[in-house]
Amino acid sequence: MRRRRTAPPAPLPQRHGIDPVRLRLPGTGDWATVRDHLVDRLPAVPPERIDAMLSGGAVWGAGGPLAPGAPYTPGAYVWFHRELPDEVPVPYEVEVLYRDDVLVVADKPHFLATTPRGRHVTETALARLRRDLALPELSPAHRLDRLTAGLVLFTVRPAHRAAYQNLFRDRRVHKEYEAVAPYDPALELPRTVRNRIVKERGVIAAYEVPGEPNSVSRIELAGRRGGLGRYRLLPRTGRTHQLRLHMSGLGVPILGDPVYPRPVERAPDDFGSPLQLLAKVLEFTDPVTGRPRRFTSRRALSAWSGPDG
Repeated sequence: MRRRRTAPPAPLPQRHGIDPVRLRLPGTGDWATVRDHLVDRLPAVPPERIDAMLSGGAVWGAGGPLAPGAPYTPGAYVWFHRELPDEVPVPYEVEVLYRDDVLVVADKPHFLATTPRGRHVTETALARLRRDLALPELSPAHRLDRLTAGLVLFTVRPAHRAAYQNLFRDRRVHKEYEAVAPYDPALELPRTVRNRIVKERGVIAAYEVPGEPNSVSRIELAGRRGGLGRYRLLPRTGRTHQLRLHMSGLGVPILGDPVYPRPVERAPDDFGSPLQLLAKVLEFTDPVTGRPRRFTSRRALSAWSGPDG
């Protein structure tokens, strides 16, 4: 069996907590230079920009910066930093609840993505924590939706990441969420919702389809105040937007949800109506130490408790 080739470490440091882009040059091709290949491979980047990057020493091989006429070498790696998009700063801090040599547990605010994606790159929990904690190898063990606040688990070193990712993959993490939504006296709770959810790439909303269920959530009413309910949500699976879709399907969409039951346009700098959903508890047996772990968010949902700053 052919052994998979391991990429060499990046010769460029992170920038603003973001790793450089790494490309492996194809094993076959008729490009004379690295420049020719990059022009073909990166059609969204103007050729003059690629020329400027090479002239400025911004494109690196394993041995250092590549010259503008560097020959194409099949199978070689090149690195460079992408142009960072203009981002609206998220005006809330990431709180670190726990830190040791293996784990970082963060209490993420609303509106801050967990990892770089799309137009959210440096304004993400991962980039901020790498910079603020001086932990360049920090990696997420799972992902929390940008609009959801609460607990996110990170590993300090790559060697430990798979062990914690597998906890989430194998559903060995007990997760509790809290949500504020309309109170419906006719809705019988607690109940377990099971259905089949599809989330298409590039489509903002997930939706239910007939078929074998792939999403399971237990919904409980934890309190009520006038026309609002405080709900305890216990997901047994981890589909994208699962809890939001399940609550909307019960006729009690979570307050502040810009997607369910129907999409609502919001400006990138509109932080006035956060989604009232909080990842409150993570509980598991630590795969490295064997110790029981339980972490609880210190955040509170503003629709129930008032603004928490």
